[in-house]
Amino acid sequence: MENTGKDQKVGRWCLVSMASIPLVMTLGNSMLIPVLPIFEKKVDITSFQSSMIITSYSLAAIFLIPVAGYLSDRFGRKIVILPSLILALIGGIIAGFASWKGNDPYTWILIGRVLQGIGAAGATPIILPLVGDLYKGDDEKTSSCLGLIETSNTFGKVLSPILGAAFAAFLWFLPFFSISFFSLISIALVFFFIKVPKKKDEPVKFKAFVHKTKDIFKKEGRWIYTVFLVGVYLMFLLFAVLFFLSDNLEKIHDIYGVKKGLVLAVPLLGLCGASYIAGKKIKDNLKTMKRVLMTSLIVISVSVVFVGYTSEKLVLLLGITSLFGIAMGATLPVLDALITEGIEKEERGTISSFYSSARFVGVAFGPPGMSLVMDKYLNVSFFAAGGVGLIILWLVIKFIEASKSEKGQGNTENAFA
Repeated sequence: MENTGKDQKVGRWCLVSMASIPLVMTLGNSMLIPVLPIFEKKVDITSFQSSMIITSYSLAAIFLIPVAGYLSDRFGRKIVILPSLILALIGGIIAGFASWKGNDPYTWILIGRVLQGIGAAGATPIILPLVGDLYKGDDEKTSSCLGLIETSNTFGKVLSPILGAAFAAFLWFLPFFSISFFSLISIALVFFFIKVPKKKDEPVKFKAFVHKTKDIFKKEGRWIYTVFLVGVYLMFLLFAVLFFLSDNLEKIHDIYGVKKGLVLAVPLLGLCGASYIAGKKIKDNLKTMKRVLMTSLIVISVSVVFVGYTSEKLVLLLGITSLFGIAMGATLPVLDALITEGIEKEERGTISSFYSSARFVGVAFGPPGMSLVMDKYLNVSFFAAGGVGLIILWLVIKFIEASKSEKGQGNTENAFA
């Protein structure tokens, strides 16, 4: 399934196959958020313990994503992606079977989730450098494709609460098995339709890889670390807010089941649409990327402050969280493009993997963080989150800027402070 041609065309089914990976991995995590209260009742666990079902998945991914990035640079993208999707499939079966037949399934659920997290570590992050490989320096097409990939990710977030609630309404443990089913579809698509260009150069040795990685972070660290920090912040807030909404809709507004999933999907729909539009519009223009990033961070920092204050008024709550979601969606493809287009192909897999790992830090700690503060310190926490957003905005202004030699033209290479 390799291709050596310089003029390789990326077909429709190849795009669908790549988009299926973040879609499946997003379903694998976000689909469980609306049904965590059901898990608490069925398995007899606390709110914090239920949040660990999300966190265990993400923690496993955090530590293994950089390893997967190195392996993909050394041995190839596809050879890492396929076994990872198989692990995600196995993890779903373990968690589902334990919930179905086990008397005390919580530990086995966490084991299954860790396996899924390992699968996520070797699948989703590899897509970013794979897109760069396939388009071979065409930054405009790369940005457009990354927008499609991020839209698939966010579309998964829209579908997740609806599907999760629908599956759980039928059988409370069915969401676990469904993850395995979706992984199987993605495995087939990747195997048959993704044709990765062959590498002509010898793989980089480990010592050389470590040295080169250190050199990249030494030279480009300021803007790279800033992008990483934005990714952590956004994912932490997103999953904290979703966890809060899932709890709030049941306890305050008496909304359950599929209806709850549909309501949760409202702000996520804005996130999905904004991600798609931003991916189409930013192209490879760094000034446009930075403008979108700055505006979105301002909107996120302001809107998140009002989430707690509108918690008892459903229409206002959905309005605020939708605004929050739109700003979030506009930001994500910008971050993807900055990492993918600002790093040379040889190191792209490694650096993008570190970035994905950083995002999973936010995913891991968002739900448990919210579970600890939402009863007594909800509004204070959202105020603090808004303040942190403004600090990060200052870092973006200071460390991500077009070089004088770029003169506003599209190329992002060597265009970072």
